[in-house]
Amino acid sequence: MATFTDTEIEYLTSQPLGRFATVGKDGRPHVTPVGVFCDTDTLVIGCVATMTATKKFRDVLANPDVAVVVDDLATVDPWAPRGIEIRGWAEALMDGGGEVGRLLGAGFPFDEVYLRIHPRRIVAWGLDGAAARDVV
Repeated sequence: MATFTDTEIEYLTSQPLGRFATVGKDGRPHVTPVGVFCDTDTLVIGCVATMTATKKFRDVLANPDVAVVVDDLATVDPWAPRGIEIRGWAEALMDGGGEVGRLLGAGFPFDEVYLRIHPRRIVAWGLDGAAARDVV
């Protein structure tokens, strides 16, 4: 079974912005807006700046447990929020980001260093067939 459903992939590829949560060395949470790109069974987070200089990168090296939320309002009247939360672990990749960003159609040039998020749990709402499930 694929990690994401077809509906989730369609939604994730339609929403270029998400929020990325990490845990710092001190155990405190950190959330930052990021560009999120769906790449088959994982998510990719790139950075136009030098990724290695960011807190999110340092946090991932210290503790790879992360979460990403991508959400929006399908309509305001009636109120219809929808979104997806992905909890998992992040892999810091030290090269190839430029090419990955181009292949995924990023609207900005990726730094060569990027993050790949491997889902462990997916919680979706407001999407057809939305459900919470663990990823094996």
